[in-house]
Amino acid sequence: MNRRDVLFLLSTLAGLGPKALAQVLENPARLYELPPYGEATLLYFSDLHAQAFPHYFMEPPNLIAPKALMGRPGYLTGEAILRYYGVGRGTPLAYLLSHLDFVALARAFGPIGGFSALTALIRDQKARAEAEGAKVLVLDGGDTWTNSGLSLLTQGEALVEWQNLTGVDHMTSHWEWTLGRERVEALLGQFRGEHLAYNVVDELFGDPLFPAYRLHPAGRYTLAVVGAAYPYVKVSHPESLTEGLSFALDEKRLQEAVDAARAEGADAVVLLSHQGMQLDAALAERIRGIDLILSGHTHDLTPLPWRVGKTWIVAGSAAGKALMRVDLKLRKGGIANLRVRVLPVLADHLPKAEDVEAWLREKVAPHREHLFAPLAVTETLLYKRDTLYSTWDQLVGQAVRALYPEVEVVFSPAVRWGTTLLPGQAITRDHLYAYTGFTYPELYLFYLRGAHIQSVLEDIASNVFTPDPFYQQGGDVSRTFGLSYVLDPDAPTGKRVREVSVGGKALEPDRRYLVAAYGGRLQRLGEAKPGHEPRPIYAVLEEYLKGVGRVRVVPEPNVKVLGRNYRIPEVMG
Repeated sequence: MNRRDVLFLLSTLAGLGPKALAQVLENPARLYELPPYGEATLLYFSDLHAQAFPHYFMEPPNLIAPKALMGRPGYLTGEAILRYYGVGRGTPLAYLLSHLDFVALARAFGPIGGFSALTALIRDQKARAEAEGAKVLVLDGGDTWTNSGLSLLTQGEALVEWQNLTGVDHMTSHWEWTLGRERVEALLGQFRGEHLAYNVVDELFGDPLFPAYRLHPAGRYTLAVVGAAYPYVKVSHPESLTEGLSFALDEKRLQEAVDAARAEGADAVVLLSHQGMQLDAALAERIRGIDLILSGHTHDLTPLPWRVGKTWIVAGSAAGKALMRVDLKLRKGGIANLRVRVLPVLADHLPKAEDVEAWLREKVAPHREHLFAPLAVTETLLYKRDTLYSTWDQLVGQAVRALYPEVEVVFSPAVRWGTTLLPGQAITRDHLYAYTGFTYPELYLFYLRGAHIQSVLEDIASNVFTPDPFYQQGGDVSRTFGLSYVLDPDAPTGKRVREVSVGGKALEPDRRYLVAAYGGRLQRLGEAKPGHEPRPIYAVLEEYLKGVGRVRVVPEPNVKVLGRNYRIPEVMG
């Protein structure tokens, strides 16, 4: 990407305020029109998490990095990420990139995403690029099939239908596997594109289940797309869902896939990855022959490509916020240059795909009242994404404590997906599913000794704050309610969590505490509370919300972080 491209990007996106954007979007082509460039165009998205309808999604106020990784892409938030990419505050790109001024920008620019607008944008960009003679591929970086009401109600089938309507060429996977192996294999039978994954193999014999790569002619050149599924599926989710499969990171096997693609005539190799940006950066320095990594899983957005060694990395955003257009100028043996454009999916301002609109109406019709009936109204901003804390997880803790007052500690999973609710917005079941749409949603009550709680907190901190990306095997730090502690992310393993207290009293190692948790496997460590019948967490939340009618969550972060500035966003709007 040259200086002219950078200036063009910033002038057309970052320089537009709400009034100018509205004028431009009277003719959307003015914003999304690009001059011809290169032989291949990749239209890439990732981590939609089945969010079929326009919604809001705020970027994290905090992404606490291990000291060795501070200041690099993937750990930038707020002012820092705007400075890094040269983006003006209060612009459309700032709305996608940062939590700053979020409520004001959300009200100015409207919701993001939604399948209808995204499909229309993909079709438009594909038609433009093909008219210029480019080879166009539509690539899905994974986490598309699950974690929404539409997904749960159709067991993922609606999402495959949408992929087919949109014309996805290749996908890889992660949360898709929480539907269970049998269901995933059945849905892949309906998928008209191709699932690529070098690392999904038979656990016993090592035989691959899917092609590792596929070659595509692009003018005088040949482009290979290699797939990499999330390598820690077995660690992150109940093992029974993927019995008989291995997803393990295997550098030797990945190198063999890249070498084989080259041997078959690939001039350039693109890795369609759901491994996370830090792990992708580490692999870029160790695997030979990868020209470009399209990076998913960690929900990052890179307006400009990140160069690591000889490899470019482009991250695909999340929640349907943006479509990444990557134009490749190829050469014999690699990529001569590339142009990256973030195409915002501003739902109120983009054309809709009429056939997708009709399809959505048909799919939703039997469930419309169930999904969209108001349950309560929030008076404050409810958000999910952050390293340590969110107002949504505080609300979950309050709800669990209200319905089960005997519970002393609530653990909530720190998944990156979800949505954001603005002050004054009604909360619906569709929102509950967006936050808690697990295929294993049960809320468990069980007893854990204090020593076990301390050990769990240390294990989580070790996973999140290790400076070695090969050992980062999850999301953010699990949220806790009713429990507080001091965190030193730079301390040695086993010494990061200090001064743990429950209910304002120091944690007692030998005492049993009644704990509530969902969306994970923590309950296996404890002793189930006699007589408790686990219920889906979204059912618990629904009962609570209907009972209170209005919610007002004033932020009360329960973790003190040493050596970092921890920020709380404005929640009143």
